[in-house]
Amino acid sequence: MDFIGSIGFSLASVAYAIFTLLIIAARNNSLLARWVLFCILVTLTTNVVAALQIKFGYSLQWALLADAFKIACWSLLIILFNTEDRSIRILVRNFYVRQYVAIWLLLMVGCWFVSYWLDYAYEYIFLLFIVLNLWMLVLLEQLYRNANLQVRWAIWPLVIALASIAIFDFVLYAQATMIDGIDFDFWYSRGYLALFVAPLLLISTRRVKNGEVRIFVSRNVVFYSSMLMIAGTYLLLMALAGYVINYVGGEWGSFVSIGFLMLSGIVLFALLITESLRRRVKVFIAKNFFANKYEYRDEWLNLIEKIETTSGESHYQMATQIMMSKVDAQRGAIIKKVTDQHYQQQYCHNINIDENIEEQLIEVGKFCQQQGWIVDVNEYEQSPTIYPDLVLDTARCKESNIQIIVPIFIGKAFYGLFVLADENKIKQLNWEDRDLLFAVSKQLGNFISLYEATDKLSESKQFDAFNRMSAFLVHDLKNVQAQLTLITTNAEKHRKNPEFIDDVFETVESATERLAKVLSQLRKKQVEQSSNRKIDLAKTIDKVVNQCNVQQPQVNFEHDGNCFSLIDHEAFHSVMHHLIQNAQEATESHGWVKVTLAEKKRTIRITIADNGCGMSEEFINTRLFRPFDTTKGNAGMGIGVFEAKQFFESMLGVIRVESTLNQGTVFTIDLPSHANSPVNN
Repeated sequence: MDFIGSIGFSLASVAYAIFTLLIIAARNNSLLARWVLFCILVTLTTNVVAALQIKFGYSLQWALLADAFKIACWSLLIILFNTEDRSIRILVRNFYVRQYVAIWLLLMVGCWFVSYWLDYAYEYIFLLFIVLNLWMLVLLEQLYRNANLQVRWAIWPLVIALASIAIFDFVLYAQATMIDGIDFDFWYSRGYLALFVAPLLLISTRRVKNGEVRIFVSRNVVFYSSMLMIAGTYLLLMALAGYVINYVGGEWGSFVSIGFLMLSGIVLFALLITESLRRRVKVFIAKNFFANKYEYRDEWLNLIEKIETTSGESHYQMATQIMMSKVDAQRGAIIKKVTDQHYQQQYCHNINIDENIEEQLIEVGKFCQQQGWIVDVNEYEQSPTIYPDLVLDTARCKESNIQIIVPIFIGKAFYGLFVLADENKIKQLNWEDRDLLFAVSKQLGNFISLYEATDKLSESKQFDAFNRMSAFLVHDLKNVQAQLTLITTNAEKHRKNPEFIDDVFETVESATERLAKVLSQLRKKQVEQSSNRKIDLAKTIDKVVNQCNVQQPQVNFEHDGNCFSLIDHEAFHSVMHHLIQNAQEATESHGWVKVTLAEKKRTIRITIADNGCGMSEEFINTRLFRPFDTTKGNAGMGIGVFEAKQFFESMLGVIRVESTLNQGTVFTIDLPSHANSPVNN
């Protein structure tokens, strides 16, 4: 057998030497061609070392070392098919190349060191070659499965050649591990096998030109390769366990180890055909090793664009149309949860949600609320056990062509369901489709929530505007009522006084104008905006003071200079009347209230001072200018000072307050001056 083995390795050496000359003669300078030449030279060296080992009888480890380098070279060639590198310098920086070389070196150093440490025990070296050959098989499987038809035509001889050698060596070293030694009948056959596959390598070398083969690694290939790797690793571990059992089992060791390996094979077969395991491996690979099916940045921008451009009678219609477009559904609806036993249809397009369907949706809603899952009716019909604790009448759903039900969550709160239907069968959802639909549903849920909140806010603002208008109108009515009350209160005492009679007619006239204005505002459902005109502020304030002086304490008014301003006369009269009246109400009847009007360089200053009860600094900062906050109980509306502040600021003026408890208060108002403009009476 030594002679036959030597002949086989020698013939293989000659064949690969001729192979080398043919490649050199082709003068192909591509990286792929140069690496093929390097692989052929390493293979030539491996066969020469094996032949010389038989001739001179030196340690078999030298032949094994050369064989390990050969496996590494051919494996790197397979990796090279999937790179765009065009030079050795760039290739050595490739991540996958460096990863393979690093792991290969680690395994080589580790196994040879253990072998040397255990007095040249070969078991760990055999294990090393089992792993390396299994790794090469995985790479070859990835290479072929992901290639298109044209590429497969070019590389199939290479795949068959390398796979034949890898499988042969895998069996050789697996057997060597079990029997603690190499079967040299198999070992001598390796030379003839290398000789027979040389033409196949030559054919692929001729077909692959200029390194143009590009292999795309798909999910399916990684899945099947992973399953192959899992199976190989499992069998390797079981073989080691069987070896241990055989070693320690004595006479019954062989029988027990064989039974154990048979049982291991049955378990492996059961695991590989288990659908749940296959599904989990697929999802794990797709999520962790590949780009997503959807480019989420584009999907996000597309969703925003659809939200901005989709037209519809309501936001419910817009959301439903967007969700339908994601699965190309022709029918759809959005159902809102009102209670646990009642769902309300917000929008429906070409689908009838009757009581029977609503009952089904209630059950689906409970399931989705608990699990957070999308329900694919077609998938449920095929495998109902995938959806635990869900009871769904698929026949009833099919009557309405309902195929997909997507839950809507706003935050963590369950809002309702998107119901998607179509006469044609919608494609079955995978995990990426579900993730996308969940993301879109989440965003559309926020979109719906925002619009619902906007509707409620708009409605609230309408009521707020109406309430605010009513408050101002009631405030005006209150002022009119106060004027008329003063007349009736002082009528018996001053009814024979001509000046009082004149003042009464003037007050009634003013009250009539105010009431007419209030009625007009009520009819128009809004507060009228009076036009500004230039007025003499001194005359207006003097009228206000005369009206307020019908009660105690009396108001003292002083003015200096020409005080003209462009202002709303009626509003100015109203706010001044309120501020002066407030000062009187805060002051005892024996106290005093002073109003001054003075012209400054660029402004007109009005001050209203009293020696009444005063206010705290906290009250001024937090409550004085706050609407509907009053200290008068039911007698006040709490908007007089707020109205004054709003009015003066709208006139580009400023109002300030200084007050001390039990000492008094000073209101200071600065208004822009318009002294040089003509007066409008």
